[in-house]
Amino acid sequence: MSATDRLGIYLNDHLAGASAGVEMARRLQEAVQGDPAAEVLGPVATEIEEDLETLRRLVESLGVGKNPVKQAAGWLTEKVHRLGVDERLTRSPDLTLLLQAESLSLGIEGKLALWLALMEVVSAHPQLSAVDLPAMAERARNQRRRVEAVRLGAARRAFATVD
Repeated sequence: MSATDRLGIYLNDHLAGASAGVEMARRLQEAVQGDPAAEVLGPVATEIEEDLETLRRLVESLGVGKNPVKQAAGWLTEKVHRLGVDERLTRSPDLTLLLQAESLSLGIEGKLALWLALMEVVSAHPQLSAVDLPAMAERARNQRRRVEAVRLGAARRAFATVD
């Protein structure tokens, strides 16, 4: 198996996760709509969707193709996650918001790890230089900070509020 094949597997894993991340980000933005947290979060779902498109373009430029099994797994994972954090199970809107934000935050950390890993191999895969990887990494850090503000606010409300 070539290095490009291994990179393709890696990118497809992240592509599946990014697809799930877009859905999670949209749900989180819907959950905070009209709340002060919405201002902090900003257009994170749109940004994550743009990041997904960047990743899709990278996959195409490398000619590794999309793995439909991994894409289906990403879709299924998001649906199972959605059920797991449903307010009917958590019995708390704040706990649901915390879990949604935490899952999205972990996904963004994974995306940051992707951009950092790709920076390490640009010389071996010149197609990667079409993307400003340092800027993508900084964007992920910024997204993570904004989601973290929402996550911590939800944690305070879920765990520090006396019922």
